[in-house]
Amino acid sequence: MEPKTRKILIIALIAFGVVAVVLALTLGLVFGLKKEKDENKDDVEIVNSYDNTEELIKKFPVINPTTVNPGLEKNIQNRLLTGFENWNRGFKAWKKWGTILYTDASIYNVHGARLTLAQYQASMDVTLKRAIILMGDFHNMLICEDFTAIYYDFITVVGENKIYGTVMEFVKFKDYENNLGTRVVVGWGSVKDESYYGMINFQGDDEKMIQAEQELLLKNYEIPSETNLRLKYPVLYPSNYTGNLKANAFIDIILEGFDKWNEDIDSYLNFVDKKYSTDAISCGLEGKNRTMIEYKSEINSLFDREKIEKLYFNNILIRDDWAALHYRYRRVVTSTNEKSVGDRMQFLKFKQDGDEYIIEASFVK
Repeated sequence: MEPKTRKILIIALIAFGVVAVVLALTLGLVFGLKKEKDENKDDVEIVNSYDNTEELIKKFPVINPTTVNPGLEKNIQNRLLTGFENWNRGFKAWKKWGTILYTDASIYNVHGARLTLAQYQASMDVTLKRAIILMGDFHNMLICEDFTAIYYDFITVVGENKIYGTVMEFVKFKDYENNLGTRVVVGWGSVKDESYYGMINFQGDDEKMIQAEQELLLKNYEIPSETNLRLKYPVLYPSNYTGNLKANAFIDIILEGFDKWNEDIDSYLNFVDKKYSTDAISCGLEGKNRTMIEYKSEINSLFDREKIEKLYFNNILIRDDWAALHYRYRRVVTSTNEKSVGDRMQFLKFKQDGDEYIIEASFVK
């Protein structure tokens, strides 16, 4: 890779606050920990046990904990925590851990760039030679069946400079049983942003071709003409909420918000007044908490500049009072008619208000 390309990659990763999103679970130097002194040795030791979850969760606490069911979900929780612990032991330990956590067919989409495990490892090798990445607490760890969504803090240290940020990831797991255990099938580490243009330098021809085909499909995607919003805005990786009245109430609110957004600005602002609490907070792309008055003002400005169509979901994960969304959108800039596509990740906190549920917090990447 040319020096200029490497420089662009590092600047982009740091500037947009999602440095080293590793397969949704392998990231994680906790604050204050030093890199292992023998990081460059080949005989690095890693942690690989399903029996140390309680110990690890004390080191990597979840600020907003939610229910984790026995079986596969508990295994996924352990893999997330174990991944953080192994990251603490340096790049070589994380790379060794990757042979356990992933299969040869595992794919991870890093800042929107589709990468194989080897390609992702190559990108991190470049990054970690130029910066120290320290991961903090989890804000959320939603685990629903074979999928997880995580939202956590990180700090990047470059020389004397420290840069703070947050990351969201969605990952699909599979239990291979026997000696293979619970492993990653596919994941999305953050969304497509400026770091994408550095990450694509690590793609092979196959990944570039598949990604180009996917983006073309998004640009030409037609939202179904349906009155049933569950058919109008499908979920690519659906979870089973049959009989779960609370989860289905959340889904109805989420789908209504999608539809009102796509109608027009007045319809969406009326939805916000109706379905968000008056004291709700909205944490936007820049990481700043906003009141509902500030949020609605920003949305008004956004609708003046561009048209954004929300198309469909990768995931709607719900556990307890939280929902995690990963969805696709299409943007058209009003002044130039330029069209682009991308994805968003969002965590929503609900609360009961009389006989209904409303949103009291929203966090978006």
